[in-house]
Amino acid sequence: MKKLFFDQPGFEAELGTLYQRPGFPPEAEAAARTIIAEVQARGDAALVEFAKKFDHVELTPADFRITPEELEAAKNAVSNRDKSAIRTALRQVRDFAKRTRPRNWSASPRPGVTLGEKFEPLDRVGVYIPGGTAPLVSTVIHTAGIASAAGVREIVAVTPPGRDGKVPPAVLYAMQQAGVTEVYRLGGVYGVAALALGTASVPRVEKIVGPGNAYVTAAKKLLYGQVAIDMVAGPSEILVIADDSADPAFVAADLLSQAEHGSGLEQAVMVTTSREMIDKVEAEFLRQKASLPRVATVDRVMEHGLFLICVADLEQAARVASSYAPEHLEIQTERPELLAKKITASGAIFLGPWTPEPIGDFCAGPSHVLPTASSARFFNGLETISFYRRSSIVKYSRHALLREAPIVGRFAAMEGLDAHGRAAAVRVEKLG
Repeated sequence: MKKLFFDQPGFEAELGTLYQRPGFPPEAEAAARTIIAEVQARGDAALVEFAKKFDHVELTPADFRITPEELEAAKNAVSNRDKSAIRTALRQVRDFAKRTRPRNWSASPRPGVTLGEKFEPLDRVGVYIPGGTAPLVSTVIHTAGIASAAGVREIVAVTPPGRDGKVPPAVLYAMQQAGVTEVYRLGGVYGVAALALGTASVPRVEKIVGPGNAYVTAAKKLLYGQVAIDMVAGPSEILVIADDSADPAFVAADLLSQAEHGSGLEQAVMVTTSREMIDKVEAEFLRQKASLPRVATVDRVMEHGLFLICVADLEQAARVASSYAPEHLEIQTERPELLAKKITASGAIFLGPWTPEPIGDFCAGPSHVLPTASSARFFNGLETISFYRRSSIVKYSRHALLREAPIVGRFAAMEGLDAHGRAAAVRVEKLG
């Protein structure tokens, strides 16, 4: 845990360490590169080998895809209360997605000129659903649910199986409800590589979305260009801005919600205008941590990634938050909406004491697949438009072309592209 105070020597230098996120281990990209090359060269045979090596399960290519019978059994194994939670969250996420769907448009900004945009859903999208330490049922909703709302026809999910070769029933039920059309029990780098490259048993997709560990993220980065991806995301992070009106128990609980994720590289940050809040939140953090089952994970974050920072005022708090550009930003102040206007970069902003970050993880509406490691300065979170192709539309009348052909000619001359100029000039000549 690191405590920083604005009026102590070296504050700005110490603050700089906050912005230096821990990188993924260097071996992740090297390992991912090797696995991708094997999948590209050997296809299904490599997937069989890697399923045994990494997920400790014996599979044949015929076993990769989850069967209709397994999906039906999963549906029967999920409690009614869990089904209701899944359906409610899905309905709310889809509602938000539908409100943000892009719309075709056209306009005539100059006489004889029609310009516009046309949007079409992607045909086949892959969603990666992490397994490992926690079955991320919500990630199904926040990826596939949005893809289906966008109108994607084929939604392909890959997720690591357990040692028994099975996928948790709640995950499979959520996939059915979210519109997933194919499910493969393939995890990690080899699952992502199968989606991107295709094999005899797994037809390739056009885009891969969804979070993953360091190795999955490295694989997506390496495969970019052969397939589209949503973003290159790192470990989860949260920054809470709190004034003296904040409840220390709320702040501590929200910091812990991200610290428990699993890699130990997560970060949890509080920026406050109250010195007393530092001690109060620390005490609450330790008290609540003691009752959590993932204490070892939280301890790793507490040692390297927990920052409690006291600043001079809310203006400085907003500057720190914007420079950090967190994946999740909570504003627990008396007038959170006003402070939010001063934030220039954040994956998602949660306003007020009654809006804990996990409400966004599960059921609020916007996707929880968000940029990390300050990449919110130039990346957006997963959104409905992420599942569309965009085409610009241009139409000129002959009179409009006559008017603007000289501009084409001048640019063609400046750039030494004679054929470009001729394409306009030949039409002008035709019109006499």
